[in-house]
Amino acid sequence: MLRESEARDRTAFVELLASPDVHTYLGGPGPRDVLERDLPEVPERWAGSFVVDLHGAMIGQVLLRRASRHRPSAVGKVDLGYLFLPRAWGFGYAAESCTAALGWFADVLPSEPVVLATQTANVSSMRLAAKLGFTEVERFHAWGAEQWLGMRSSVTPSS
Repeated sequence: MLRESEARDRTAFVELLASPDVHTYLGGPGPRDVLERDLPEVPERWAGSFVVDLHGAMIGQVLLRRASRHRPSAVGKVDLGYLFLPRAWGFGYAAESCTAALGWFADVLPSEPVVLATQTANVSSMRLAAKLGFTEVERFHAWGAEQWLGMRSSVTPSS
């Protein structure tokens, strides 16, 4: 289930943002002590930021936000991002959650394309991008690794 973040999610956000496994392809984890000190009581609460909830507990996050730091071909477009706790990997939750978030977005802004960037070394993320219907726009080198930028054309809003 996708929902807004709540105060009860704060501990899971710290775990997610401090996890070396989660941040293998994202430049490394945040320092746990800094996250525990600085993270707001209700983290990441804004339109387009979803907590992925499984049986009442946060297992991940899906984000839809305007791209500002990718390649010029992506700037200003909506960027899909996702993070999942390692214990939730391999069960299809990312595909299901991202599909639901993209459906929500298609209802809100049906004519907007969505971009997704990931390291080419992140095989799981590359597979997910293909499964979600993203097609390659370009590859580029940034943050010390080859990056992949894909785009998903606008889709018809769900009924």
